[in-house]
Amino acid sequence: MKKFLLLLGIIPCFIMCSDDDEGTATVPEPVQEDPMQEPPPPPANATFPAPCVDGLAAGTYDCNNIDLIYKFNLNQLDANSGNDCWGWTDPTNGREYALMGLDNGTAFIDISDPSAPVYLGKLPTETVSSSWRDIKVYKDHAFVVSEAAGHGMQVFDLTKLRSVTTPPATFNTDAVYTEFGKAHNIVINEATGFAYVVGTSTFDGGPHIINIQNPKNPEFVGGYSLGDYSHDAQVVVYAGPDAAYQGKELLIGSNANKIVIVDITDKVSPVEIATITYPQTGYTHQGWFTEDHRYFILGDETDELNFGLNSRTLVFDFSDLENPTLYSEYFGPTTAIDHNGYVHGNSYYMANYSAGLRILDINEGILQETAFFDSFPSNNNASFNGAWSVFPYFESGHIIISDIDSGFYLVKPKY
Repeated sequence: MKKFLLLLGIIPCFIMCSDDDEGTATVPEPVQEDPMQEPPPPPANATFPAPCVDGLAAGTYDCNNIDLIYKFNLNQLDANSGNDCWGWTDPTNGREYALMGLDNGTAFIDISDPSAPVYLGKLPTETVSSSWRDIKVYKDHAFVVSEAAGHGMQVFDLTKLRSVTTPPATFNTDAVYTEFGKAHNIVINEATGFAYVVGTSTFDGGPHIINIQNPKNPEFVGGYSLGDYSHDAQVVVYAGPDAAYQGKELLIGSNANKIVIVDITDKVSPVEIATITYPQTGYTHQGWFTEDHRYFILGDETDELNFGLNSRTLVFDFSDLENPTLYSEYFGPTTAIDHNGYVHGNSYYMANYSAGLRILDINEGILQETAFFDSFPSNNNASFNGAWSVFPYFESGHIIISDIDSGFYLVKPKY
C-alpha cells in the first residue's frame, strides 16, 4: 500500500519512509485513496506585495485579512516538493530569515526586506532526498532531521548567512549527529538546551534525547520509550496552573492514537503523568500549549478522512495534568485536513493543508477563525496537498507558509 500511495503522489506525513539498516518503529498506516491534486499555477505577472482585496490576493489566492507579501515557487528553490519550515532572527542586527524544508535539502531565505526576499542557498540533504524533513533552531544553529535513510541530525551555523555574497550558495554542515539514521521530527526546548528527536528506530520511536548546549558538539543523553511511536511532541518548562508540576520539564507527545504527558526533568528516569484518548481518533498528529499552559491544542491528521468531518481541532484542559479533559472542539469551514499548528499570543496558527493558513483566536479555550490565506486554491478537499507548516514568531509580524506543491509564501495579517 505504501508504494501505491507514493506512486499516486500522496504524502501523508504519518507514513514512514523506506527502511534503513536500523529497522523501523511500528507506525499505523491508514489506507488513503485520494487522487493527486494539481498544484495551483503561479499568479501571472504577479507584483508583490499582493494585498488581499475582496477575498483574493494576486487574483489567485482566496484570503481574508492576510496579504501576500512574496512567493518563491519550487522551481526557484530547485526542488520538487516542500515540507517543514522554521525561522531565525539574527540577534546582532535583527535580520529575519526563513528556513524551509525541501525534498532535497533546507533552503535559507533572507526576508529582512520583505518586498525583495533573497534566496541565499541550500543545505543539501545528508544522504538522499525525502518528502519528510524537520527543522528547529537553538543558539543560532539549525538542527535538521529527515526520514531519509542514514540521515542523522544535521547542525548548521546560521551566522554563515550573514556573509553570502553570491546567492544561491550550497552550504555544508558544521556537525552531523549519527546515533540514529532517519527520524520524523525534532523538538528543542530552548530553555534547557536539549533536543528530543522522535520517530527514530531507537526507543521504540520515543524521544531520543541529545544535549545541544554546545551546538556543534551534540551529545547523546538517553531516551524514553513511550510504549508507542511518537510522531511529534512539544517540550516546555511547565508554568501552568497545576502547582505540582510547575518548574518541571514536560514532554507532550502526539503518539498516533493518544496523547502522553511525561515528566522529562530527569533524563535518565522520565515519569509518565497521563495518557489521553478522545472520541473519533484518526491519527494523533501534533499539538501545542497555549501560552499560559492551561490548554493544549491538538490536530488529528485523519479524522476528516475517516469520519467525514470538517477540519477538527481539539482543545484539552491541562489544569490538572494527571486528569486532563477534552474541553472543546473547533470545526473549520472546509473538509481540509489540519496539519501543524502553533500558538503565538492569543492566536493559533494552523497549516490546514489544502485550505492553507488559518488563524484562530483563542478565547478561554474556545477557537474562532479570524483570518486565512489559501496557498492551494484549487480546492479545499481532504487531501495531502497544500500548506505543510507555518511559522508565526517573527517580531515583524510576517508569517511563513511552506507549501508541499507550490513553494514558499511570505504573508502578513492586516491586523
